[in-house]
Amino acid sequence: MSWEVPENYSEFGVKHGAKLKDSASVDKDVWTILSAVKSCKTPELCPWLDAHQKEFDHVAVLYAMSDKDLEPLRGSSPKLIFNKRGISHVKHLNTLLNACNDMLEDGGYLWCHSRTSSLKHQIILKSYPGPAGKVVYAFHYLWHRVMAKLVLTRWFYMTVTGGKNRSYSRVEILGRMCRAGFDIVDERFSHGEFFVLGRKAREPRRYKARNYGLLVKLHRIGYKGKTIGVYKLRTMYPYSEYLQPYMMEHEGLERGGKFSHDYRINYWGRKFRSGWIDELPMFINLLKGEMKLVGVRPLSRQYFGLYSPEMQQLHISVKPGILPPFYYEGASPETIEEVQESERRYIDEYHKAPLRTDWRYLRGILNNIIVKHKRSH
Repeated sequence: MSWEVPENYSEFGVKHGAKLKDSASVDKDVWTILSAVKSCKTPELCPWLDAHQKEFDHVAVLYAMSDKDLEPLRGSSPKLIFNKRGISHVKHLNTLLNACNDMLEDGGYLWCHSRTSSLKHQIILKSYPGPAGKVVYAFHYLWHRVMAKLVLTRWFYMTVTGGKNRSYSRVEILGRMCRAGFDIVDERFSHGEFFVLGRKAREPRRYKARNYGLLVKLHRIGYKGKTIGVYKLRTMYPYSEYLQPYMMEHEGLERGGKFSHDYRINYWGRKFRSGWIDELPMFINLLKGEMKLVGVRPLSRQYFGLYSPEMQQLHISVKPGILPPFYYEGASPETIEEVQESERRYIDEYHKAPLRTDWRYLRGILNNIIVKHKRSH
């Protein structure tokens, strides 16, 4: 017996996400379609769209499973592409999203939908009695979330399934849309389906590098402004790195300059961060000479852009470190301005006496971590 999804089902972060509240900021045809289909249950979408498609100019409603399904649109520049097929059934999703970007007119829209992995989790647990639900979900997670992503097993998964019924988190769906050059302008749940509307804003990032494993390599700004690959254990959902601008706009920063309500962090990521476990692979960067033990944190370009021009220059005048200077101080900084001041004090002292400063900071940081149980967040 399957569990019926509540009408008000949602997930953490959606409430603060992008919402189209009126027709003032969107094309009238697009608004008409959005207003109509958001009240439809998923099985009712296709019949409604098929019946009304002729009423709209330059709107493409597709049953797309690959970029080849876009061939009939070659030479046109639609203002909206709506994929009637849930994206969990698309074999090469990034390729399809990139192709939609290429096809759309400037400022055009792409609307996709899918059932999220979190909702699938709840449905499975509610549909089986007692421990059976956990066992079934464990196999579901291993097959659709692990084997579907790892390099050594992905080919087998794709051969068996043809890429159908894949399992994406809300974060990954949003991240893939941003990677493909879309700004998220609306996201919502309706009748157990996650709908997301993206506006074409830039060219897609077309490189094919994938990294879904436990060890990740993050692009960060290092000494003298050079981009370095910082190694960490994965604590976030795939494609989270593309959501930094979106998080900044809709969530903002909280204590210590971190993102408020950072829903990109997964369950195991919170466990890893609470015990500094995710930081251990950065010793690879230490051995490569790209980082040192104590120093300013290596920053993403998005976060680096929040620093003042003066602090940006100071920040790249020293090698980044594994242990940041604000763990040396008794009270953690509350704002990004306080984070910058903490780094400024460290850098000024470091330029005067590098070894003595790092040794003093190291002793203070270890005391705060071991004795006072200060933790990473």
